[in-house]
Amino acid sequence: MVWRASRYAHSDGDTAVGMKRHLSWAWRLSGLVILVLIAFELWFAGRILTLRWIEPARTSFMSTYVKETNKVPRYVWVEYEDISLQVKRAVLASEDAKFTTHGGFDWDSLRHAASQNVKHGRIVSGGSTITQQLAKNLFLSPTRSIWRKAQESIVAVMLEIMLPKQRIFEIYLNVIEWGRGIYGIEAAANHYFNQRAKDLTEYQAAILASYIPAPRRHHVIGDTEQSLRKVKVIRGRMMQIKLPNK
Repeated sequence: MVWRASRYAHSDGDTAVGMKRHLSWAWRLSGLVILVLIAFELWFAGRILTLRWIEPARTSFMSTYVKETNKVPRYVWVEYEDISLQVKRAVLASEDAKFTTHGGFDWDSLRHAASQNVKHGRIVSGGSTITQQLAKNLFLSPTRSIWRKAQESIVAVMLEIMLPKQRIFEIYLNVIEWGRGIYGIEAAANHYFNQRAKDLTEYQAAILASYIPAPRRHHVIGDTEQSLRKVKVIRGRMMQIKLPNK
């Protein structure tokens, strides 16, 4: 009896030691994962901080285009002051009317987008702000996934914290896709109207703004009934738009 009790006690002790070892390894692994995630987010933060002073040489979306086509994207940086006021108003009217007041997310737009997606049984609207769109274009892929959406949200918060609103908008106007291989307002103005971004009219600006949600459907100017309706809506909203300060 004594021997059996001793054997069982020894067995229980081995089990306890084994559990402690497993827990120890689990904690170490969890700590390592957390450190990797922190380092990953710090990399994004460092990249974003440099954008206060340096223009991005290429975005993630541009890199994807190069890999898919082996072609050089049309991308010309232009200063914020050299972009038509009409373009700024049209883009905000089309994509993010509350840009100057929100902190990276427009909850009303997100709720509306969710409602539309449920109604149609598929994703027809994203409800993303300009900040979220910029986060995706700069650093992430066009693919839809929960991970990408979560990372997009984290990067959007970083952008709002680390960059002034006007700088966010300036970068957005310069890197957003405006057609297959066409990036930024200067390249778009030249491609569609053979003009500079600073010379675009209200009507031209509204047309270009209407292309942003689905840029790859457009390569030449098309006056379909649907597109003209959208342009009319954008023009009607433009004068109520508030532009960001520095």
